[in-house]
Amino acid sequence: MRISEIFRLVWLNRSQNKFKVILTSIGIVVGSATIMLVIAIGTGGKEEVAEQFKNLNAGAVDISYEGGNSGLGFSMGRSSFRGGRDFFAEITAANEEVVLSYEDAEDLMTFVTGISDVTISYSTTASVESGNLDAASYYTVAGVLDNYAAISNLEMAIGEFLTAENNENKEKYCILGSAAANAVFGNAYIAYDNILYIDDRAYVVAGVLAEMGSVASGISPDSAIFIPYETGIKYITGNSISPTVTVIADDVTSVDRVMADVESELRESYPNTVFTISDAGSKMDAASASNETLTLLLISMAAIVFIVGGIGIMNVLFVTVKERTNEIGILKAIGCSRKGILLEFLLEASCTSLVGGVIGILLALAVTPLVELFSVRVELSIQGAVLSLLFGVVTGSVFGFYPAYKASRLVPVAALNQE
Repeated sequence: MRISEIFRLVWLNRSQNKFKVILTSIGIVVGSATIMLVIAIGTGGKEEVAEQFKNLNAGAVDISYEGGNSGLGFSMGRSSFRGGRDFFAEITAANEEVVLSYEDAEDLMTFVTGISDVTISYSTTASVESGNLDAASYYTVAGVLDNYAAISNLEMAIGEFLTAENNENKEKYCILGSAAANAVFGNAYIAYDNILYIDDRAYVVAGVLAEMGSVASGISPDSAIFIPYETGIKYITGNSISPTVTVIADDVTSVDRVMADVESELRESYPNTVFTISDAGSKMDAASASNETLTLLLISMAAIVFIVGGIGIMNVLFVTVKERTNEIGILKAIGCSRKGILLEFLLEASCTSLVGGVIGILLALAVTPLVELFSVRVELSIQGAVLSLLFGVVTGSVFGFYPAYKASRLVPVAALNQE
Protein backbone atom coordinates (compact mmCIF):
# COMPACT_ATOMS: atom_id res chain seq x y z
CA MET A 1 0.00 0.00 0.00
CA ARG A 2 1.34 3.40 -0.97
CA ILE A 3 1.94 5.97 1.72
CA SER A 4 -0.63 8.31 0.11
CA GLU A 5 -3.30 5.61 0.44
CA ILE A 6 -2.41 5.10 4.10
CA PHE A 7 -2.78 8.84 4.75
CA ARG A 8 -6.13 8.79 2.93
CA LEU A 9 -7.40 5.94 5.13
CA VAL A 10 -6.21 7.78 8.26
CA TRP A 11 -7.99 10.96 7.13
CA LEU A 12 -11.25 9.10 6.40
CA ASN A 13 -11.23 7.25 9.73
CA ARG A 14 -10.46 10.38 11.77
CA SER A 15 -12.85 12.72 9.92
CA GLN A 16 -15.74 10.28 10.26
CA ASN A 17 -15.24 10.09 14.04
CA LYS A 18 -14.55 13.72 14.97
CA PHE A 19 -16.31 13.60 18.32
CA LYS A 20 -14.55 10.38 19.23
CA VAL A 21 -11.18 11.92 18.33
CA ILE A 22 -11.83 14.93 20.58
CA LEU A 23 -12.94 12.80 23.52
CA THR A 24 -9.96 10.48 23.07
CA SER A 25 -7.54 13.38 23.05
CA ILE A 26 -8.84 15.13 26.20
CA GLY A 27 -5.88 13.87 28.24
CA ILE A 28 -3.49 15.20 25.61
CA VAL A 29 -5.39 18.51 25.55
CA VAL A 30 -4.93 19.01 29.28
CA GLY A 31 -1.32 17.80 29.14
CA SER A 32 -0.36 20.09 26.26
CA ALA A 33 -2.02 23.09 27.90
CA THR A 34 -0.22 22.29 31.15
CA ILE A 35 3.18 21.92 29.47
CA MET A 36 2.77 25.23 27.64
CA LEU A 37 1.73 27.03 30.83
CA VAL A 38 4.53 25.38 32.81
CA ILE A 39 7.11 26.68 30.34
CA ALA A 40 5.46 30.10 30.28
CA ILE A 41 5.25 30.34 34.09
CA GLY A 42 8.82 29.08 34.47
CA THR A 43 10.11 31.63 31.96
CA GLY A 44 8.04 34.37 33.61
CA GLY A 45 9.41 33.39 37.01
CA LYS A 46 13.01 33.54 35.79
CA GLU A 47 12.47 36.95 34.22
CA GLU A 48 10.77 38.20 37.36
CA VAL A 49 13.69 37.03 39.50
CA ALA A 50 16.12 38.68 37.10
CA GLU A 51 14.15 41.94 37.19
CA GLN A 52 13.68 41.78 40.94
CA PHE A 53 17.41 41.64 41.52
CA LYS A 54 18.69 43.50 38.46
CA ASN A 55 19.69 46.54 40.54
CA LEU A 56 21.54 44.47 43.12
CA ASN A 57 25.28 44.56 42.69
CA ALA A 58 26.52 40.97 42.41
CA GLY A 59 29.19 41.75 44.99
CA ALA A 60 26.84 43.41 47.50
CA VAL A 61 26.83 42.17 51.09
CA ASP A 62 24.18 43.46 53.54
CA ILE A 63 24.84 43.59 57.29
CA SER A 64 22.03 44.24 59.74
CA TYR A 65 21.13 43.64 63.36
CA GLU A 66 17.78 41.97 64.02
CA GLY A 67 17.74 42.59 67.79
CA GLY A 68 17.51 40.23 70.73
CA ASN A 69 20.89 38.56 70.19
CA SER A 70 23.15 40.86 72.15
CA GLY A 71 24.39 39.33 75.38
CA LEU A 72 26.11 40.69 78.45
CA GLY A 73 29.67 41.49 77.46
CA PHE A 74 32.12 44.15 76.44
CA SER A 75 31.70 46.49 73.50
CA MET A 76 35.13 47.29 72.13
CA GLY A 77 35.62 50.79 70.80
CA ARG A 78 38.49 51.71 68.49
CA SER A 79 40.90 54.57 68.54
CA SER A 80 41.09 56.50 65.32
CA PHE A 81 44.53 55.01 64.69
CA ARG A 82 44.06 51.26 64.25
CA GLY A 83 47.80 50.64 63.89
CA GLY A 84 48.42 50.82 67.59
CA ARG A 85 44.85 49.83 68.54
CA ASP A 86 44.09 51.24 71.93
CA PHE A 87 40.94 49.53 73.08
CA PHE A 88 38.74 50.48 75.95
CA ALA A 89 35.94 48.35 77.26
CA GLU A 90 32.60 49.37 78.58
CA ILE A 91 30.01 47.07 80.06
CA THR A 92 26.96 46.72 77.82
CA ALA A 93 23.60 45.78 79.24
CA ALA A 94 22.18 42.53 78.00
CA ASN A 95 19.09 44.16 76.55
CA GLU A 96 20.84 47.11 74.91
CA GLU A 97 20.09 47.42 71.19
CA VAL A 98 23.03 47.57 68.79
CA VAL A 99 22.77 50.32 66.18
CA LEU A 100 25.23 50.19 63.30
CA SER A 101 26.80 53.55 62.50
CA TYR A 102 28.93 55.49 60.05
CA GLU A 103 31.94 54.51 62.09
CA ASP A 104 31.16 50.82 61.69
CA ALA A 105 30.80 51.28 57.93
CA GLU A 106 34.07 53.21 57.75
CA ASP A 107 35.88 50.59 59.84
CA LEU A 108 34.73 47.84 57.49
CA MET A 109 35.95 49.88 54.50
CA THR A 110 39.28 50.48 56.19
CA PHE A 111 40.09 47.14 57.77
CA VAL A 112 38.43 44.56 55.49
CA THR A 113 40.38 43.96 52.29
CA GLY A 114 38.64 43.49 48.96
CA ILE A 115 35.87 46.08 49.52
CA SER A 116 35.39 48.75 46.84
CA ASP A 117 32.60 50.78 48.46
CA VAL A 118 30.31 50.90 51.50
CA THR A 119 27.10 52.66 52.44
CA ILE A 120 24.54 52.65 55.26
CA SER A 121 20.78 53.05 55.02
CA TYR A 122 17.54 52.54 56.93
CA SER A 123 13.83 52.67 56.14
CA THR A 124 10.67 53.65 57.96
CA THR A 125 7.06 54.52 57.17
CA ALA A 126 5.85 58.11 57.15
CA SER A 127 2.74 60.02 56.10
CA VAL A 128 2.94 61.86 52.79
CA GLU A 129 0.76 64.66 51.47
CA SER A 130 0.86 66.68 48.26
CA GLY A 131 -0.20 66.78 44.62
CA ASN A 132 -3.05 64.44 43.72
CA LEU A 133 -3.44 62.95 47.19
CA ASP A 134 -6.79 63.79 48.77
CA ALA A 135 -5.59 62.61 52.16
CA ALA A 136 -2.34 61.61 53.81
CA SER A 137 -0.90 58.33 52.50
CA TYR A 138 1.83 56.22 54.01
CA TYR A 139 5.01 55.48 52.06
CA THR A 140 8.34 53.81 52.75
CA VAL A 141 10.86 56.55 53.46
CA ALA A 142 14.53 55.54 53.25
CA GLY A 143 17.41 57.46 54.77
CA VAL A 144 20.42 57.01 52.48
CA LEU A 145 23.84 58.44 51.67
CA ASP A 146 24.87 60.02 48.40
CA ASN A 147 26.53 56.81 47.11
CA TYR A 148 23.42 54.69 47.62
CA ALA A 149 22.23 55.18 44.02
CA ALA A 150 25.55 54.05 42.54
CA ILE A 151 25.79 51.01 44.83
CA SER A 152 22.18 49.96 44.10
CA ASN A 153 22.42 50.72 40.36
CA LEU A 154 19.54 53.19 40.52
CA GLU A 155 18.98 55.42 37.50
CA MET A 156 17.45 58.88 37.47
CA ALA A 157 14.56 59.71 35.16
CA ILE A 158 14.92 63.39 35.95
CA GLY A 159 17.01 65.46 38.36
CA GLU A 160 20.03 64.40 40.42
CA PHE A 161 20.36 62.05 43.37
CA LEU A 162 21.00 63.31 46.90
CA THR A 163 24.40 64.81 47.61
CA ALA A 164 26.84 64.62 50.52
CA GLU A 165 26.05 68.28 51.29
CA ASN A 166 22.33 67.45 51.59
CA ASN A 167 23.22 64.92 54.26
CA GLU A 168 25.79 67.01 56.12
CA ASN A 169 23.45 70.00 56.30
CA LYS A 170 20.39 67.84 57.06
CA GLU A 171 18.54 69.47 54.18
CA LYS A 172 14.93 68.58 53.37
CA TYR A 173 15.34 67.17 49.87
CA CYS A 174 13.85 63.92 48.60
CA ILE A 175 14.01 61.54 45.64
CA LEU A 176 10.82 59.80 44.53
CA GLY A 177 10.50 56.33 43.04
CA SER A 178 8.67 56.24 39.72
CA ALA A 179 5.47 54.69 41.13
CA ALA A 180 5.42 57.13 44.06
CA ALA A 181 5.88 60.11 41.71
CA ASN A 182 3.04 58.92 39.47
CA ALA A 183 0.73 58.31 42.43
CA VAL A 184 1.39 61.65 44.13
CA PHE A 185 1.92 64.04 41.22
CA GLY A 186 0.77 62.24 38.10
CA ASN A 187 4.20 61.97 36.41
CA ALA A 188 7.91 62.55 37.01
CA TYR A 189 8.05 65.93 35.29
CA ILE A 190 5.35 67.46 37.48
CA ALA A 191 6.95 65.91 40.58
CA TYR A 192 10.41 67.33 39.83
CA ASP A 193 11.22 70.45 41.87
CA ASN A 194 7.77 70.30 43.50
CA ILE A 195 6.99 70.28 47.22
CA LEU A 196 6.20 67.06 49.10
CA TYR A 197 5.08 67.01 52.74
CA ILE A 198 6.54 64.17 54.81
CA ASP A 199 5.21 64.07 58.37
CA ASP A 200 3.90 67.64 57.81
CA ARG A 201 7.33 68.99 56.81
CA ALA A 202 8.01 70.36 53.32
CA TYR A 203 10.63 68.60 51.19
CA VAL A 204 11.81 69.65 47.73
CA VAL A 205 11.68 66.84 45.14
CA ALA A 206 15.24 66.87 43.81
CA GLY A 207 14.64 64.08 41.31
CA VAL A 208 12.64 61.03 40.27
CA LEU A 209 14.06 57.55 39.68
CA ALA A 210 13.58 55.61 36.47
CA GLU A 211 11.26 52.62 36.83
CA MET A 212 13.19 49.76 38.37
CA GLY A 213 10.62 47.09 39.25
CA SER A 214 13.08 45.59 41.70
CA VAL A 215 14.31 45.51 45.27
CA ALA A 216 17.48 47.07 46.63
CA SER A 217 18.71 46.33 50.16
CA GLY A 218 15.19 45.40 51.24
CA ILE A 219 13.71 48.58 49.74
CA SER A 220 11.48 48.67 46.67
CA PRO A 221 12.73 51.80 44.88
CA ASP A 222 9.67 52.31 42.65
CA SER A 223 7.35 53.01 45.58
CA ALA A 224 9.88 54.47 48.03
CA ILE A 225 10.93 58.01 48.92
CA PHE A 226 14.63 58.64 49.57
CA ILE A 227 15.88 61.39 51.88
CA PRO A 228 19.33 62.25 53.32
CA TYR A 229 20.37 59.88 56.11
CA GLU A 230 20.81 62.57 58.79
CA THR A 231 17.70 64.47 57.70
CA GLY A 232 15.57 61.43 58.41
CA ILE A 233 17.09 60.96 61.86
CA LYS A 234 16.54 64.61 62.73
CA TYR A 235 12.96 65.04 61.50
CA ILE A 236 11.36 61.57 61.25
CA THR A 237 12.91 58.65 63.12
CA GLY A 238 15.10 60.10 65.83
CA ASN A 239 17.65 57.52 66.92
CA SER A 240 15.12 54.67 66.71
CA ILE A 241 16.53 53.12 63.55
CA SER A 242 17.88 49.74 62.54
CA PRO A 243 20.32 50.52 59.73
CA THR A 244 21.72 48.18 57.12
CA VAL A 245 25.36 48.50 56.10
CA THR A 246 26.05 47.44 52.52
CA VAL A 247 29.58 46.69 51.38
CA ILE A 248 30.61 45.93 47.81
CA ALA A 249 33.21 43.25 47.18
CA ASP A 250 35.50 44.35 44.36
CA ASP A 251 35.57 40.76 43.05
CA VAL A 252 32.37 38.67 42.98
CA THR A 253 34.45 35.51 43.44
CA SER A 254 35.67 36.77 46.83
CA VAL A 255 32.22 37.51 48.33
CA ASP A 256 32.39 34.54 50.74
CA ARG A 257 35.77 35.67 52.04
CA VAL A 258 34.55 39.25 52.42
CA MET A 259 31.52 38.04 54.38
CA ALA A 260 33.76 36.03 56.72
CA ASP A 261 36.10 39.00 57.18
CA VAL A 262 33.17 41.34 57.84
CA GLU A 263 31.80 38.99 60.49
CA SER A 264 35.23 38.75 62.12
CA GLU A 265 35.67 42.52 62.09
CA LEU A 266 32.25 43.15 63.64
CA ARG A 267 32.96 40.57 66.32
CA GLU A 268 35.84 42.70 67.54
CA SER A 269 33.51 45.68 68.06
CA TYR A 270 30.47 43.70 69.23
CA PRO A 271 31.79 40.41 70.64
CA ASN A 272 28.43 39.21 71.98
CA THR A 273 26.27 40.26 69.05
CA VAL A 274 25.14 38.17 66.09
CA PHE A 275 24.54 40.11 62.89
CA THR A 276 22.57 39.05 59.84
CA ILE A 277 24.98 38.99 56.89
CA SER A 278 23.67 38.12 53.44
CA ASP A 279 24.86 38.60 49.88
CA ALA A 280 22.94 39.38 46.71
CA GLY A 281 24.02 36.13 45.06
CA SER A 282 22.43 34.03 47.82
CA LYS A 283 19.19 35.98 47.54
CA MET A 284 19.10 35.43 43.79
CA ASP A 285 19.96 31.74 44.16
CA ALA A 286 17.21 31.27 46.76
CA ALA A 287 14.63 32.98 44.56
CA SER A 288 15.76 30.98 41.52
CA ALA A 289 15.66 27.71 43.49
CA SER A 290 12.12 28.46 44.63
CA ASN A 291 11.07 29.17 41.06
CA GLU A 292 12.74 25.97 39.81
CA THR A 293 10.97 23.93 42.48
CA LEU A 294 7.61 25.31 41.37
CA THR A 295 8.45 24.60 37.73
CA LEU A 296 9.51 21.03 38.56
CA LEU A 297 6.25 20.48 40.43
CA LEU A 298 4.21 21.72 37.47
CA ILE A 299 6.23 19.56 35.06
CA SER A 300 5.50 16.51 37.23
CA MET A 301 1.80 17.30 37.08
CA ALA A 302 1.99 17.67 33.29
CA ALA A 303 3.81 14.33 32.99
CA ILE A 304 1.09 12.57 35.00
CA VAL A 305 -1.60 14.13 32.83
CA PHE A 306 0.22 13.03 29.67
CA ILE A 307 0.51 9.45 30.93
CA VAL A 308 -3.20 9.37 31.72
CA GLY A 309 -3.97 10.80 28.30
CA GLY A 310 -1.68 8.30 26.60
CA ILE A 311 -3.36 5.40 28.38
CA GLY A 312 -6.69 6.77 27.20
CA ILE A 313 -5.48 6.76 23.59
CA MET A 314 -4.15 3.21 24.02
CA ASN A 315 -7.47 1.95 25.36
CA VAL A 316 -9.46 3.59 22.56
CA LEU A 317 -7.10 2.17 19.93
CA PHE A 318 -7.48 -1.34 21.38
CA VAL A 319 -11.25 -0.96 21.04
CA THR A 320 -10.77 0.43 17.54
CA VAL A 321 -8.65 -2.55 16.52
CA LYS A 322 -11.37 -4.86 17.85
CA GLU A 323 -14.08 -2.98 15.95
CA ARG A 324 -12.09 -2.91 12.72
CA THR A 325 -10.79 -6.49 12.72
CA ASN A 326 -12.66 -7.31 9.51
CA GLU A 327 -11.29 -4.18 7.86
CA ILE A 328 -7.77 -5.24 8.84
CA GLY A 329 -8.42 -8.74 7.40
CA ILE A 330 -9.60 -7.24 4.09
CA LEU A 331 -6.56 -4.95 3.88
CA LYS A 332 -4.26 -7.92 4.47
CA ALA A 333 -6.17 -10.06 1.99
CA ILE A 334 -5.63 -7.51 -0.79
CA GLY A 335 -1.91 -7.38 -0.06
CA CYS A 336 -1.41 -4.73 2.61
CA SER A 337 1.73 -5.50 4.59
CA ARG A 338 2.17 -5.62 8.36
CA LYS A 339 4.22 -2.45 8.07
CA GLY A 340 1.34 -0.71 6.28
CA ILE A 341 -1.20 -1.72 8.97
CA LEU A 342 1.21 -0.69 11.73
CA LEU A 343 1.80 2.67 10.06
CA GLU A 344 -1.91 3.32 9.56
CA PHE A 345 -2.86 2.80 13.20
CA LEU A 346 0.23 4.59 14.43
CA LEU A 347 -0.63 7.60 12.29
CA GLU A 348 -4.18 7.55 13.62
CA ALA A 349 -2.82 7.70 17.17
CA SER A 350 -0.45 10.50 16.20
CA CYS A 351 -3.22 12.48 14.48
CA THR A 352 -5.44 12.10 17.52
CA SER A 353 -2.70 13.42 19.81
CA LEU A 354 -1.88 16.18 17.29
CA VAL A 355 -5.48 17.40 17.46
CA GLY A 356 -5.29 17.26 21.26
CA GLY A 357 -2.01 19.19 21.24
CA VAL A 358 -3.43 21.98 19.07
CA ILE A 359 -6.56 22.27 21.23
CA GLY A 360 -4.31 22.25 24.32
CA ILE A 361 -2.29 25.19 23.00
CA LEU A 362 -5.48 27.15 22.29
CA LEU A 363 -6.70 26.30 25.80
CA ALA A 364 -3.44 27.56 27.31
CA LEU A 365 -3.83 30.85 25.44
CA ALA A 366 -7.38 31.18 26.74
CA VAL A 367 -6.43 30.35 30.34
CA THR A 368 -3.41 32.71 30.49
CA PRO A 369 -5.43 35.86 31.39
CA LEU A 370 -7.06 33.97 34.28
CA VAL A 371 -3.66 32.81 35.58
CA GLU A 372 -2.35 36.39 35.44
CA LEU A 373 -5.25 37.51 37.65
CA PHE A 374 -3.50 35.66 40.52
CA SER A 375 -0.38 37.86 40.04
CA VAL A 376 1.51 35.04 38.33
CA ARG A 377 3.78 36.23 35.55
CA VAL A 378 3.24 34.23 32.35
CA GLU A 379 5.57 34.58 29.35
CA LEU A 380 4.12 32.64 26.41
CA SER A 381 6.51 31.69 23.61
CA ILE A 382 6.59 29.96 20.24
CA GLN A 383 9.16 27.52 21.62
CA GLY A 384 6.77 26.58 24.42
CA ALA A 385 3.94 25.94 21.97
CA VAL A 386 6.15 23.79 19.71
CA LEU A 387 7.48 21.79 22.66
CA SER A 388 3.97 21.30 24.00
CA LEU A 389 2.76 20.05 20.61
CA LEU A 390 5.77 17.77 20.28
CA PHE A 391 5.17 16.24 23.72
CA GLY A 392 1.56 15.58 22.79
CA VAL A 393 2.37 13.86 19.48
CA VAL A 394 5.16 11.78 21.00
CA THR A 395 2.92 10.66 23.87
CA GLY A 396 0.15 9.60 21.48
CA SER A 397 2.61 7.78 19.22
CA VAL A 398 4.32 5.93 22.07
CA PHE A 399 1.09 4.75 23.68
CA GLY A 400 -0.47 4.00 20.28
CA PHE A 401 2.38 1.78 19.13
CA TYR A 402 1.36 -1.40 20.94
CA PRO A 403 -2.28 -1.43 19.71
CA ALA A 404 -0.98 -0.69 16.19
CA TYR A 405 1.51 -3.54 16.52
CA LYS A 406 -1.26 -5.92 17.66
CA ALA A 407 -3.35 -4.89 14.65
CA SER A 408 -0.47 -5.57 12.26
CA ARG A 409 0.03 -9.09 13.70
CA LEU A 410 -3.56 -10.24 13.07
CA VAL A 411 -3.87 -13.35 10.85
CA PRO A 412 -5.92 -12.44 7.70
CA VAL A 413 -8.17 -15.53 7.76
CA ALA A 414 -8.91 -15.17 11.48
CA ALA A 415 -9.55 -11.44 11.04
CA LEU A 416 -12.01 -12.03 8.17
CA ASN A 417 -13.92 -14.62 10.18
CA GLN A 418 -14.13 -12.36 13.24
CA GLU A 419 -17.65 -11.21 13.99
